[in-house]
Amino acid sequence: MSKSVRISESLHERIRAHKRDDETMEETIRRLIGGPDPEEVAGIFSSETADAIEEGLGRKHETGVERKADLKELFE
Repeated sequence: MSKSVRISESLHERIRAHKRDDETMEETIRRLIGGPDPEEVAGIFSSETADAIEEGLGRKHETGVERKADLKELFE
């Protein structure tokens, strides 16, 4: 099953600029996103471990957002 996704012309051009001659746009996007296919790694962690990882990633994201805000203030 395929899905259509609307993206801006500028983003499409950026993705296309990274596209290799021997790959489809989907393959290009998968390569640029990186990491394993979610279906390949589904179920390898217990629910508790998965929850702990998700919580840790959330904290890391919040810290990153805070650091960006601090840096932005320095340049204003």
